[in-house]
Amino acid sequence: MNNTNKNLENLKPENLDWNSIQSEMKNKLGIDIYESWLKKIDFIEQFNNYILLSVPTRFIRDWITSRYLDQILQIIRNYKKDIIRVEFKIIERKNIINDNHSEIEAGKINNEKENISFIKDSYLLYNRIDPNKRFENFITGLSNKLAYEASLKVTENISQYNPLYIYGGVGMGKTHLLNSIGIELKKNNKVMFISAERFMYQFVKAIKANDMVKFKEYFRNTDILIIDDIQFMNGKEAMQEEFFHTFNALLDKGSQIVLSADRAPNKLSRIQERIKSRFSGGLVVDIQKPDLELRKKIIESKINQLNVLNPDQIKISKEIKDFISSEVTASVRELVGAINRIISFSRIYKKMPNLVEVKIVLKDLLNLSENKVTIDLIQTLVCKFFKISKNEMLSSRRSRYLVRPRQTAIYLTKILTSKSLPEIGREFSNRDHTTIIHSVKTIERLKEKDPEVVDNINKLKNQILYNNKENEI
Repeated sequence: MNNTNKNLENLKPENLDWNSIQSEMKNKLGIDIYESWLKKIDFIEQFNNYILLSVPTRFIRDWITSRYLDQILQIIRNYKKDIIRVEFKIIERKNIINDNHSEIEAGKINNEKENISFIKDSYLLYNRIDPNKRFENFITGLSNKLAYEASLKVTENISQYNPLYIYGGVGMGKTHLLNSIGIELKKNNKVMFISAERFMYQFVKAIKANDMVKFKEYFRNTDILIIDDIQFMNGKEAMQEEFFHTFNALLDKGSQIVLSADRAPNKLSRIQERIKSRFSGGLVVDIQKPDLELRKKIIESKINQLNVLNPDQIKISKEIKDFISSEVTASVRELVGAINRIISFSRIYKKMPNLVEVKIVLKDLLNLSENKVTIDLIQTLVCKFFKISKNEMLSSRRSRYLVRPRQTAIYLTKILTSKSLPEIGREFSNRDHTTIIHSVKTIERLKEKDPEVVDNINKLKNQILYNNKENEI
């Protein structure tokens, strides 16, 4: 390690910048997830190698740890590398119910003015419309122009393009467009803006409460239904059945439906064919990875926003801006996250990082941008390495010559992707998340005592991440 790298490693803030960490969680994991779950996290105390955080309920703790803990830890480590674990303490907020009821009452008042539909008995506020995500500040380029124009058309001619289905990778701007549509249409219509996860939550809640009549009333009595991340309905047959009938009821009454997903309708897995057919029957548009010109525009726009908020902040050089725009290519969200990291660095250490330091600060983003790490790629390379077929690895057979490659592939998926445990389980023939955890821990344990396992893991990582032809397997 050169002197510059050593100096950077020795730079340690006295206190964890929790506000910056929250901002990056919002940018990296999305406003919807942040507002629903991560916003409820409070910082308590920092110890030598771990931090203690609080959440209001056990349910929220379990939900966060099962889905987002790894991403949260990685974000925290970007600010303090010696943090190796995160622990949660449940601190009940005695006024949480009353506070939420106050929010709900306020929501009722606003709804009367803005005609936003509202579910009064849920602590999850459905209409998370962000006033900052408007058409006016959506940066357009060749990769997203069609989706942008289609979204505008929907606001001009309700139900003419029905449904509008926007798909693209994580962090490409889908939620921004959905939010912009909601802002524009809520002026004269009842709008319901919800994620597929929250739709599922309320559906389950209604079943448990034996109150499906109210559920149907809320979701079918709206002018505009906007659902984000529709792919999360996969495999949930009962919910899909209800959604199908809700979908048809809204179409029949001339309501507009807007959906987003991470893939095209025909690529959705474990979604009823009749539902996919209805998705395909509307206006389907995609958002692709931003090209160089768009990335430059996004960087300048983000920096200008930050300069308005903090005119005295340290300026980012053209060299660094050009480097970020050329190297961070994975998504818009990663691009914004890179800017936030550099700004946070400058605030913490009272200096702007040079190019070498920027490469270290953005190391994980650069790896992510340069290499498309997918579960399919990991499975393919692992099978090739161990000389087995993918069908064998994904089967239910527990032969030793199959178990170890399967565990290796699961371990590599866990450390090289941002997939949650349930998502990994689904990609490995719908295995339970406990099986995924067991596989990861098994490989970690073997690495401590078996040099051959370490060598195999390193070879596979090298090929997956860097496409190293010298270590071609």
